[in-house]
Amino acid sequence: MDCRAGDQGYEDSRDEQSSQSGEGYEEDGQRYVSLAGLRARGWTGGMVHRLLGTPDRLSVNPRLRAAPQVRLYRVERVDAAERTDEFRRVAAFSARRSEAVRGAVRRRRLEVLERIRTEPIEVPRLDPGKLALRAVEHRARREAAAGCRIELTDDNSAQDTGRVQRASLAPWKVDYLRHRMSHYDGLLDGLPGGERDSGRAEATELLRRRICAAIAEAYPPLEQECERQTRDQ
Repeated sequence: MDCRAGDQGYEDSRDEQSSQSGEGYEEDGQRYVSLAGLRARGWTGGMVHRLLGTPDRLSVNPRLRAAPQVRLYRVERVDAAERTDEFRRVAAFSARRSEAVRGAVRRRRLEVLERIRTEPIEVPRLDPGKLALRAVEHRARREAAAGCRIELTDDNSAQDTGRVQRASLAPWKVDYLRHRMSHYDGLLDGLPGGERDSGRAEATELLRRRICAAIAEAYPPLEQECERQTRDQ
């Protein structure tokens, strides 16, 4: 349920945006900073617990009333805490620790990239007929879940009767071989985040390129399809 309706909702939305930028959050004539606002000012959860303790007020979330209440801290108390020597010490320690974590992540990323560059990539070797059969079977298993059915035509192409589309077997062969080589994804272990994380995305792309290059070398007729898949990804 979105509560940003009418003038009051508009003001609540503005207040929430202000709190998340670190500015004051005004309520009942008092100025507060939300937990999001404290983070924008450089506070960590541990610093809040240690230096501020219990919030001064709990307020209904202005964007979603069913969400947990917003923890608010009086601006005067936050400002006073930020002027103390203890805050400066804790903030400096937190900054050093954060930099150490970032450094460890960077080192791990470089280690993973180097391993991907140097790891021998072995491609399953099958004769052309067996590769085509395995590729069609692999495709059929994938399409069965979508309620589609695959038939081969006489001109060595394939018809997906569920979608009424034709395609060369080359993409299916490359997909099947990549599936057989999915154990190489273990080289990405230890990298944080999903594929949208810049470090993991870089490593994932490098691994895909190496695997496609290895398939193209092992099966020259599939080189063009490997290049296409590398380019499209």
